[in-house]
Amino acid sequence: MAFYRSFRAPSVSSRSPIVERITEEPIPTKVAQSTVTSIYQAIIVGYWRNVSILWCKNYMNYSLHITIDSLGGEIHYNCRVDIKPWHFWSKKGYKSFVVDGQHVEVYWDLRSAKFSGGSPEPSSDYYVALVSDEEVVLLLGDYKKKAYKRTKAKPPLGEAILLMKKENVFAKKSFSTKASFDERGKESDIVVESSTCGQNKDPEMWVSVDGIVLIHVRNLQWKFRGNQTVMVNKQPVQVLWDVHDWLFSENGSSSGGGGVFIFKPGSIEQESEREGSGLDGCESDDSSGYYSTRSNANFDFCLVLCAYKLE
Repeated sequence: MAFYRSFRAPSVSSRSPIVERITEEPIPTKVAQSTVTSIYQAIIVGYWRNVSILWCKNYMNYSLHITIDSLGGEIHYNCRVDIKPWHFWSKKGYKSFVVDGQHVEVYWDLRSAKFSGGSPEPSSDYYVALVSDEEVVLLLGDYKKKAYKRTKAKPPLGEAILLMKKENVFAKKSFSTKASFDERGKESDIVVESSTCGQNKDPEMWVSVDGIVLIHVRNLQWKFRGNQTVMVNKQPVQVLWDVHDWLFSENGSSSGGGGVFIFKPGSIEQESEREGSGLDGCESDDSSGYYSTRSNANFDFCLVLCAYKLE
């Protein structure tokens, strides 16, 4: 059976349409939910498609939103799962929705899920499985055996690829998240700290990875936008930041735009070489149209951290 990619795999950069789409979401307020959004590509109904996974959590509600794009991206097929904290039964369930005339199933089990750092996305002891054509085309969480046993589906011929992750974080001074920047899948702890107020002291900012300060920006009022390439696990990672609203927002950072940080594997020089050599999303000349981006998946991934300061 041949699989077809509906469109050229995008290169996720600061100018990518995916980045623009995900960073143009409504700005959260202090009472809005914390969110984590991940965009994957997976084989669904015979084609590679973009799949958006959105975790939302506030004081009263907790929900999971799954969106699958049509071939041209004009239509978005949606499935929402409301996980009420006081209803134990709602933390395990099943739903089905239609994508291009075919049923796609969602199975989840969050009864034992653990969370870290206030993130709405579980960190362990759970699964969310997306099934199409009797294949688990996207599997989240570490309860993989339980997911396959419950769905009675087989592994996919092409594994899903994580293109992008965006997280909205609320804090006073320190913002933390996790991400993997290499093929081994080892997650690194990322912490952004700032000192933007105080008498007789210029604002500063620090970016740490696995406890090591890799970026220290002094005189932040003059350097509120910038970029720098750092080394993480011996691999170059681009870091871009824009913290204008931390310093100059009239209504307060929590109701303004907050600070935006983008972490992307590879250096600026490597990205320029890829764009010049035409490796920005490989398209097969094979008449079957089969396409795999697994070899270039790590270059395509990027993390967007939106840091909102609380008063």
